Amino acid sequence: MGWLIFLIIAAAVVAGVFWARKHFRHEIERAKRINRANRNQ
Repeated sequence: MGWLIFLIIAAAVVAGVFWARKHFRHEIERAKRINRANRNQ
């Protein structure tokens, strides 16, 4: 039973990571650009 719960939680985490990557990729790229610009100054 513990394994089943673990697998469900692991699957939810993986799905959440993929969802977040798909939805927040533009935000992450924008943040990286801003950080790079700040470092170059």
